Amino acid sequence: MSKRPTLQSVAEAAGVSSATVDRVFNGRISVREGTALRVIEAAERIGYHGAGLMRERLRAQRGEHHARHTLGFCLQKRADPFYQTFARILKDAAARHEPEHCTAVIEYMDELDPASIARTLLSLGEQADALGVVAVDHPHVTAAIETLHGQGKPTVTLLSDLSAPLRAGYIGVDPRKSGRTAAWAVSRLTRRDEGTVGVFVGTPRYLGQESCEISFRSYLREHAPGLRVLDTQINLEDKQLAYEATLAMLARHEDLAGLYIPGGGVGGVIRALREEAAGRRIVTVCSDLMPDRYEALVEGVIDLVIDTPLQRIAETAIQAMLRALQALPGEAAQASQYPLPAQLYTPENV
Repeated sequence: MSKRPTLQSVAEAAGVSSATVDRVFNGRISVREGTALRVIEAAERIGYHGAGLMRERLRAQRGEHHARHTLGFCLQKRADPFYQTFARILKDAAARHEPEHCTAVIEYMDELDPASIARTLLSLGEQADALGVVAVDHPHVTAAIETLHGQGKPTVTLLSDLSAPLRAGYIGVDPRKSGRTAAWAVSRLTRRDEGTVGVFVGTPRYLGQESCEISFRSYLREHAPGLRVLDTQINLEDKQLAYEATLAMLARHEDLAGLYIPGGGVGGVIRALREEAAGRRIVTVCSDLMPDRYEALVEGVIDLVIDTPLQRIAETAIQAMLRALQALPGEAAQASQYPLPAQLYTPENV
């Protein structure tokens, strides 16, 4: 696989120094227009991802129109319909934003490997003014966010927060409320005093899912102590792993009363319930009203969907990123929380 062109690649193609390319890219110090054009043409010729931004900034220096803000978004799993939908919404929200001109650039991370996520963040930071990321919590990711902060490129967390102290903010639903709402639904709808309950997460390093799980357990411990929560199943957001784990759980626990899936892999759980749970009353709560969950909800395979308001998250994220860009150089990061209410869907209101 060929490597993606870098600033150094552009410098070599244009016959200038990498420092000159950096000045053209960031518009920090004036570069002669002829040199700037040579750099831009070289970037376009070799397919450098920041070529469009370079040309935009040259036009802005000419006074032709306002420079655009390039907002980079690191999302998970390219083939997942949820992230495909989120990417489309982010691009549309950026394109419509006024008065600033914004362009959304999307990068997907199909692996949950923290080092890979960190590299993707830093690579995207070469062309983006500010970044939004959905990621597991890990020192590698924290270090990348600190590096980007040092470059004057704020990073906000989306859907699941991170512990990185220099993140610029978190935009998503309140995971504590989501977890307790799921537990409330299971305890009320199951109508059992005793039984077992299963929980699936993608990985405990998703702080949002970890908080959902903790809150779910806390509510049942307080309000429905007869419902015993099993050891948490990790499915790596993979449908096949979730399917196999659900089949095993159904086989081992005849008293299974409920299931909670705050993250991905829901399609695998639905498949297992359709195949092996006929005649059994298992209250199932999951996240995000995607097409497969809509069908399962209507059919009565699942009972409640706690939906993430992607449109509002996208709009709020863009506003938060632009606000962070207005901070003074070197100003200490003050992460802001933007908790947004989730939408609850049952078979009766879809």
